Amino acid sequence: MATFYWLVPAVGMAVSFLPPCKTMRRLLGNRKNTYICRFSIRNAKKGMAITSKQFLVFLFLCLANSIQFSAVSSSTSPQGYQEHAVVRTLKQEQGNAHEVHCSRERSRAAWKIIEEYLMPFVEKEQYQIPIRCRLHPANDLYRDQEEHKLQEDINEWRCGYCKKEFYDEKYLDKHLDNRHFDLLNVSQGRCLADVCGALHCDQVMDSATRKTKCNPAAAARNRHLCESLAQSCFPVNEGPSAHRLNEFFLRQFCDAHTCTGHQKPFSKGGKKQTSILYIILSVLILMLLLLFYCFVYLYRRGTKRGAQGLKRISKSGHQKKSS
Repeated sequence: MATFYWLVPAVGMAVSFLPPCKTMRRLLGNRKNTYICRFSIRNAKKGMAITSKQFLVFLFLCLANSIQFSAVSSSTSPQGYQEHAVVRTLKQEQGNAHEVHCSRERSRAAWKIIEEYLMPFVEKEQYQIPIRCRLHPANDLYRDQEEHKLQEDINEWRCGYCKKEFYDEKYLDKHLDNRHFDLLNVSQGRCLADVCGALHCDQVMDSATRKTKCNPAAAARNRHLCESLAQSCFPVNEGPSAHRLNEFFLRQFCDAHTCTGHQKPFSKGGKKQTSILYIILSVLILMLLLLFYCFVYLYRRGTKRGAQGLKRISKSGHQKKSS
């Protein structure tokens, strides 16, 4: 409607400056434009006649102004305001995107090592790791989110917060980073990935750093970090259990931080996990034993019946001879 009201005065002004009648007839080629021709003749007498080129330029300027006015009016309309509001919202979300400088993958690898190669021995000693220890579950930035990741099948993952499903763990990680960032406690700057060097995270990750040449300076730094973890998590002055765990931690993790290659990490072993192959082999062996005993039973039963049949035949033969 705004465009229509703008075109009405523009067309009126254009008609007032129409070219002479002959020019109009050449442009329009129609005899029914008598009224327009008369109107242009009256204007020509008053000195207001213009050329056809000027008329076309004037019409073009009027059309351009009407398009600009319609664009301005649409931008001030409620729909245009909503579109601009959506764009501003997206820009604000991109500007306010949170960035955590802590590797989720390496934190997951560090916790896997702790759970498999340390916690079984801590539970055996019935020792409580102090919260000041950087290996404590409360000092893992992603621990709560990792516990809310549910794997229902090989390619089926579910978010424990909003129950949304994913077919790969990496997409669930992105979902947690984008949608549930507010559940992370980033105030204390706790990152379990910072102790990956001491815990040999590359041993449980598909990383190319295991194939690189050993750096003595890096090995010394990791050994120093490992020894500080042993002292803060298992102080030797807090009892015999802490003393034993301190020595165990040094042997399990710290002694392997050398470039000689003689000592391997996790030398004391880890959590004993039941292998699926072991279960399958056990079931097959039980089935074979069952079949073997069934075969032996049937064989003995058959031989016993055969012996009894032979005895009957021999007895009947003796009875015929005596008669």
